[in-house]
Amino acid sequence: MIKVENLTKRYGPHTAVDDLSFTVEKGKVYGLLGVNGAGKSTTMNIITGYLSSTKGKVYVDGEDIMKKPEKAKEHIGYLPEIPALYPDMTVREYLEFAAQLRHLKGRDAVKEADRVMSLASVDDVADRLIKNLSKGYKQRVGLACALTGDPDIIILDEPTVGLDPRQIIEIRSLISSLRKDHAVILSSHILSEVQAVCDEILIISKGRLVAGGSPEQLEGMSKKSHELKLTVKGNEKALNKVLSGLHVSEEKIKILNDDKEAGTVSASVGMDDDKDIREELFYALCEAQLPLMELSVSHMSLEDVFIELTEKEPQDDETSSSSEAGPEEGSTDGTLDKDENTAGKEAENDEEVSD
Repeated sequence: MIKVENLTKRYGPHTAVDDLSFTVEKGKVYGLLGVNGAGKSTTMNIITGYLSSTKGKVYVDGEDIMKKPEKAKEHIGYLPEIPALYPDMTVREYLEFAAQLRHLKGRDAVKEADRVMSLASVDDVADRLIKNLSKGYKQRVGLACALTGDPDIIILDEPTVGLDPRQIIEIRSLISSLRKDHAVILSSHILSEVQAVCDEILIISKGRLVAGGSPEQLEGMSKKSHELKLTVKGNEKALNKVLSGLHVSEEKIKILNDDKEAGTVSASVGMDDDKDIREELFYALCEAQLPLMELSVSHMSLEDVFIELTEKEPQDDETSSSSEAGPEEGSTDGTLDKDENTAGKEAENDEEVSD
């Protein structure tokens, strides 16, 4: 459905996206995961044709997004981080207008607006002005717009921003249901969000793809793999002697607590996936007369892997870089995207009411 080849985006000396390549297939939810400023939103803006790339190619259902933007965009529904809404329209008017942009007319446009309002759970505010809605409702109206026309590819940038816990659960359920007939890409820096709905995760750091795979595959990528945590009666020297006898390298051993008063020592030991040393360790401790008081296995989480892969990345504001793009760096559709962005900013300044 989507093929990204050697994608690069530069703003002067700053490189926002650096030689990025990946593919997206129908029937899966893909998560772009990275800290703020990693290049997630820039990547999505290029995939949707809103920004041009410095170099590289993006193919949407076989169409080059830069050479044939209108043809490629027919397959895409996009929810930007700040939804482009028209504040003086009602929800129904706005979504009927979005349906018309998808070449639906008359009753078909009305039916489509009703369908996406129901999907995004905004039918209860269908006749209210968008400017009078809360941020959570505005976010869901933006999601309904992305679903209009039932596009093959749904791209969502921070889709649950501003939603309350109940709404987040509803949107996650909706995103999960979309995988049946669509390819879905969502961007987030929230690990729980990505783990809850994604089949494949792409971790981006400093504009580069540093890891990719299922949540389970990524959890097994950590350099630390799994860890044994143990407490024995004895001292640090005696424990180290036992562990070295099991050919455990010094860098994999970390003394957590050496309680001389209680006569115990606690340590963590790195353990590779293909080598379980627990049984061998038990007998070695018995032979060395070091009674085992506690033993547990700690599995590395996706959070541990994410921190390990991005630990040296600066927390820059990605949007500040994007704002440097001049007219030549902007949308391939020019006027329409500019107008929608202006409307979106105006909507954010209007008074909000509670859900």
